[in-house]
Amino acid sequence: MTTPNLVLATDLDGTFLGGTDDHRRTLYGHLSARDDVTLIFVTGRDIDFIAELIKTPGMPRPRYIVGDIGTSVFDGETLQPVAELEAPIRMAWNDAGERVKALLAGEPGLKLQDTPFRHRLSYDYDPAQLSPWSVAKVEAAGFDCLLSADRFFDVLPRGVSKGPTLSRLVESLGVDRDTVLVAGDTMNDLSLFQTGFKGVAVGNAEPRLARSVERMRNVYSSRLPGAAGIADAIRHFKFKGGPIHEQVVSGHRLSSAAQ
Repeated sequence: MTTPNLVLATDLDGTFLGGTDDHRRTLYGHLSARDDVTLIFVTGRDIDFIAELIKTPGMPRPRYIVGDIGTSVFDGETLQPVAELEAPIRMAWNDAGERVKALLAGEPGLKLQDTPFRHRLSYDYDPAQLSPWSVAKVEAAGFDCLLSADRFFDVLPRGVSKGPTLSRLVESLGVDRDTVLVAGDTMNDLSLFQTGFKGVAVGNAEPRLARSVERMRNVYSSRLPGAAGIADAIRHFKFKGGPIHEQVVSGHRLSSAAQ
């Protein structure tokens, strides 16, 4: 495999999948045309969603998938779990799903999501009804609680989230940390920026995330949304291997597509 000049570790909804059709088409075309890019999806989505997504015409295939808010790791070619990276996550979770359900039964403003996750539990929440004691109960029981987008209430193994899991994956790959770009738009992406990797909060980012990263020197806050914000950051950080503003993909210059 070619040594990557860019390792793009990106959230999906609102980020890699955000922006206009032209923004996505030009970014995806640029990435697909290069052989020195390692693409990693870092998402709250599950593997079934990813399996369908990569069937979309023009969608670049990720080399790895950090899914379920960092509680799963998959090989992007086989879509099978990477056992050695999931092992500490599985041990930290310790089949806690039923215990967490019992812990949060009857808590106001919480509705359990019907998607089965292996190493986490997720709820939709109503900000007007949610009690701060619900978060406190989760943390007192030895788990982490993550609220994002004024909608998602996620219970995770202690110390496990997108950022720490991505860091272990990058370390296992032995790539230069300076080649890594992380991208996100909601609070469940905050841990990506806390890794110290170069990062971009795209222009449509959740206000709480935008405020949280504004003093982080490793993070670029783009004014452009979704895929255009990622393209903007690739230019901003001047990654090697084919400057994005010089590429012409599908008849559109990336510099103008993101304006």
